[in-house]
Amino acid sequence: MADPAAPSAAPAGLAFGESQARWVLAATVLGSGMAFIDGTVVNVALPEIGEDLDAGVAGLQWTINAYTLTLASLILLGGSLGDRFGRRRLFVVGVVWFAVASLACGVAPDIRTLVAARAVQGIGGALLTPGSLAILQSAFRSEDRARAIGAWSGLAGIAGAAGPFLGGYLVQTVGWRWVFLINLPVAVAVVVIAVRHVPESLDPEASHSLDLLGAALGAIGLGSLTYGLIAWQELGIGSPVVLATLAVGLLGLAAFVWRERTARAPMLPLGIFRSRLFSATNGVTFAVYAALGGVFLFLVLALQIVAGFSPLQAGAALLPVTLMLLLLSSRMGALASRIGPRVPMTIGPLIAAAATLLFSRVDAGTTYVVDVLPAGLLFGLGMSFTVAPLTATVLAAAPDRHAGIASGVNNAVARVAGLLAVAALPLIVGLDGAAYADPDLLQPAYRSAMFVCAGLLFVGGIMAAVLVRPAPTDEPAQPAEELVPLFSCPVDAPALKSCPRDGPLVSRLP
Repeated sequence: MADPAAPSAAPAGLAFGESQARWVLAATVLGSGMAFIDGTVVNVALPEIGEDLDAGVAGLQWTINAYTLTLASLILLGGSLGDRFGRRRLFVVGVVWFAVASLACGVAPDIRTLVAARAVQGIGGALLTPGSLAILQSAFRSEDRARAIGAWSGLAGIAGAAGPFLGGYLVQTVGWRWVFLINLPVAVAVVVIAVRHVPESLDPEASHSLDLLGAALGAIGLGSLTYGLIAWQELGIGSPVVLATLAVGLLGLAAFVWRERTARAPMLPLGIFRSRLFSATNGVTFAVYAALGGVFLFLVLALQIVAGFSPLQAGAALLPVTLMLLLLSSRMGALASRIGPRVPMTIGPLIAAAATLLFSRVDAGTTYVVDVLPAGLLFGLGMSFTVAPLTATVLAAAPDRHAGIASGVNNAVARVAGLLAVAALPLIVGLDGAAYADPDLLQPAYRSAMFVCAGLLFVGGIMAAVLVRPAPTDEPAQPAEELVPLFSCPVDAPALKSCPRDGPLVSRLP
């Protein structure tokens, strides 16, 4: 067996099923699964976190958004760092970073400390997220990569499905802090396996010019805009703090665009948006995943605060969505390859919009079987129509050499959509302070939020119907058999795609 510490730009490759290959798959599944589970359980824990740390709506928003902000801002940079310095090395650093931040989350004495620790956790996620798929891409021989990535997707999907159950159980039995602390033994196992069994690889042709300024400007722009939207709820639009942070956010994003247009090695090459299909599909992504962020923020709150569900019951309520995605997404991807993506990408968001209107009926008399289960199954059906065709279309719209960048951009768009939705929705529906803990105040705000999310999904479906019209490209699209849909966190993120030929691989994590 080759020395796993020796970097190689083009390793001979592992055969699927051999001993070392199983260890490599185990490391990537456990590392990614740690982040998947963490993402799916945090929403379930929000009411307990708010009560224990005496946090208002803004604190709960930042508990989600601090992680999403750093992850979305740095995930493309994380992929570049792995290509340059070693994918296994960055994966291990990301796992350790994530674990240390999880410990800080688990022992946080107040909401400010928790939010800061969540931001640090997002940095770890940005380092380990691209690494898990890039390791599989570089470690397995070409004829076995699809099988390895397919196995990774199935096992990761199980982790995502188990997350709400596990989170609800932990919150209900030993407390919300264990939602984070459970990451520690998993991280130890991942590091041991990775160091002993995962071969190192890097890209000798990777650019030595990292776009650190672009990453910083993106983080400043998104962070300031998010802060301004959340502060708006408590301070009002006339507050100098709100006006200043919103202005800094807009200026920061404008400076980010300028930087990416002029940088020698930009983190986000803007030329990729010259494809009308690529731009349109990312527009649909933004609308759909903004709605997803809002639905799953408000749904778990309403189920616990308004309907009186336990944390475990609220977590289980999300399971039909995940299971439908696991069962149907690959079939919908095959359907889209036969009839084209426009029809599935139109029907899917419209079905999900109808399901969101059903979710809006949650009240004090809600029961799981009658009110929640049908809406969850319908929502999962709609997302199954949407996810795989959307991701395949994004990749097909980009030249082959930019497949990895296209996947990363679409991932970042989805993250930013969720980030802004979580920041803006409570403002739009008038939910602030500790109102989320009062059923009489939360229910009308929740219903309004579901209407807004249904509207976003409707807009996404109409955009797909009007704008998603595949046209011939200068470079042939990747053959369908080489595009393996991966379902990392179906509840709140788009599907994954492998990039068998070129470019960094970026996964969609919570």
